[in-house]
Amino acid sequence: QGQLMESGGGSVQPGGSLRLSCEASRSISSFTAMGWYRQAPGKEREMVAVITPSGITRYADSVQGRFSISRDKYKIAVYLQMDSLKADGTADYYCKLQNSWGSIWGQGTQVTVSS
Repeated sequence: QGQLMESGGGSVQPGGSLRLSCEASRSISSFTAMGWYRQAPGKEREMVAVITPSGITRYADSVQGRFSISRDKYKIAVYLQMDSLKADGTADYYCKLQNSWGSIWGQGTQVTVSS
């Protein structure tokens, strides 16, 4: 079924930026949608941003205008550029890939926004 490998999490001050990366293993050759989700302590997992192979994007209202999702044109990978981070951006961020056979999740990467 393949795996997703995430990277780019870390700690940043409010107003700072981080870039998350998610790459699929070589056994995965296509997708119908890929995206980023996050789960803050004590809260349910929520959608942050999603992108299709054709480049159609969708964002949560809370990140619109500050976050940007993009896809790699040469491999199965997506990126999340997070600017103007706020304290409520502190969460575990998960990559998700959807395809005709179902969906898979990455292991998650932690983002902490704190002064």
